[in-house]
Amino acid sequence: MNKPMPVERLAPAPVATRKRRRSTGSLTRRMIGIAAIWIVVLLGVGGYALDRILTTAITQNFDAQLDYVLTALIASSEIGPDGEVLLNRPPADQRFLEAYSRLYFQISGTTADGRAVPNVADFPSRSLWDRKLQVRPDLNHFNVRTYDSKEFEDEELRIVERNVRLPGSPILWRFQVAESREGLDEQIKVLRRTLVRSFGALGLGLILLAAIQAFYGLWPLRRVRRSIAQIRSGEKSRIEERFPQEIEPLTEELNALLVHNEVQAEEARTHAGNLAHALKTPLTVITNAATANSPDLADTVCREATTMRRQVDHHLARARAIGRRSSAQARAEVWPSLQAVERAVSKIYDNVTVDLDGERNAAVRVERQDLDEMLGNLIENAAKYGGGRVFVTVRTTAECVEIDVEDDGRGIPEAERVSIFARGARLDTGKPGTGLGLAIVSDVAEIYAGSIVLEESEDLGGLLARLKLPLSG
Repeated sequence: MNKPMPVERLAPAPVATRKRRRSTGSLTRRMIGIAAIWIVVLLGVGGYALDRILTTAITQNFDAQLDYVLTALIASSEIGPDGEVLLNRPPADQRFLEAYSRLYFQISGTTADGRAVPNVADFPSRSLWDRKLQVRPDLNHFNVRTYDSKEFEDEELRIVERNVRLPGSPILWRFQVAESREGLDEQIKVLRRTLVRSFGALGLGLILLAAIQAFYGLWPLRRVRRSIAQIRSGEKSRIEERFPQEIEPLTEELNALLVHNEVQAEEARTHAGNLAHALKTPLTVITNAATANSPDLADTVCREATTMRRQVDHHLARARAIGRRSSAQARAEVWPSLQAVERAVSKIYDNVTVDLDGERNAAVRVERQDLDEMLGNLIENAAKYGGGRVFVTVRTTAECVEIDVEDDGRGIPEAERVSIFARGARLDTGKPGTGLGLAIVSDVAEIYAGSIVLEESEDLGGLLARLKLPLSG
């Protein structure tokens, strides 16, 4: 019986490693949009104000012409023998003589309150023909009044009128000069059409100028983008072009970031190589012992495994510190870390007293985990190798924070205070440990631009470990 052929399962489609982040819009479009809105608002307000000014000026000029005609009409008027109004010279404008010429005048008798006087004939221009201007009541009758009127169905009038008391007449006379608004409205229409076209062209020109300015101003950012793409593709390793002074700091920081990443990558390769080299010898020893069927194989494996564990712990601690060092916001308060370490050490060593003193508000530019590891190693060493008393002092200087850890043990001879920082170095092999405590403290402090030195404690007589770490602002 033939076995069924195994069905080959198709591998799922690879998930895109880079997810496209949600775009927040184009900076160019933002700049052009803001400029366009501002231009439209300014031109709109300016155009409206200019329209009001010019419209008012045209209207006032139109009214001034009517007022001039009204004045000339009053100057040429006199009372006839029958009490009627007569003109001692004909009107200068011939349109008064043409029917429906859109320019009219009318002289009407009125009472003191501005009403028409019965049985007094009006004196209209020939252009009115069979029509008549309305006489409106006007208590302030000696002032010139100008207004618009729609009393004629086929045209809107602009009327200038005034009450005058002529010599030899007991009544008031209402002088009215009216002209169709058609010419005035046509002038205003032409004016507004010109304003709209002119301001529209100006607005489009300004928006185009803003667009050109935005594209030209942001062009260096596109050059930066191309340079970064070339760096990612391996065509170049740095941004070498010159940029405007506003963009130059960005490119400098990018180059610094590239250098930082290269340093970290090189450090990672170095640690990997060091770890491989450190593990190579113990593995070779174990392999040789196993191949030769050595009778002490178990002891050899335990011994070399302890060596390998020390190497792994050391390199892992250093790698973690290097990885966390890149955080620009690294900050840790010293006193809470000291209290946490003091509680942990007091539980492990019942006969040890740890005293803390100094500035409680000191803070260092170190990650909290790394600070705990350094302080833990120092205080634990002091508790392990001291005589029962550990004294920790915190001081702040202008540039750093000094943490002194003192014990009352036998101390370390001055000739061995440098070699003790070597990996696996131990002066007292009778107590458990890997010999990496001080080496880890030295390496981590160095990563954060700090330092550690060993001295003799003047107060307790034992070892004084002085740890200096950069001060956090």
